[in-house]
Amino acid sequence: MQKLLHRLHPLAGGIAILCIVSFMTASVASELYGDALIIAATKGRILWGLMVLIPCLALTGLSGYRAAGGAPRGLAIVKLKRMRIIGINGICMLVPCAFFLAARAAELRLDGVFYGVQSVELLVGSVNLGLMTLNFRDGLRIVRLRKA
Repeated sequence: MQKLLHRLHPLAGGIAILCIVSFMTASVASELYGDALIIAATKGRILWGLMVLIPCLALTGLSGYRAAGGAPRGLAIVKLKRMRIIGINGICMLVPCAFFLAARAAELRLDGVFYGVQSVELLVGSVNLGLMTLNFRDGLRIVRLRKA
């Protein structure tokens, strides 16, 4: 079971990182190069993408917690603390922003409120992406330390 966790954890984390990068890239590209209908379609597809992202984040968090054991220490504690921030940002900010932006875009109401929320979403998404990247790096360090 432990071996399976060690394989699933980086896979799920990597997929989650790719999801976030693709969501942010699609958002920015649709804003820069698309019209209101393209933006609305992009925001709707991002909502569907949450059906991949959320389970990947949950699997990453749970497998990391299990792999860390009952008394995590060192880099494992740092990673767990980052995951808490990532989770709070996602639940409290990013998911509500995604639903709000998709609904607003579906109504073609691309006004100052839409772009304000979009800015918040991109900022918080960037923070989460940075934290996830640090966790990925630290996970690689943990693996190297185990092999040494």
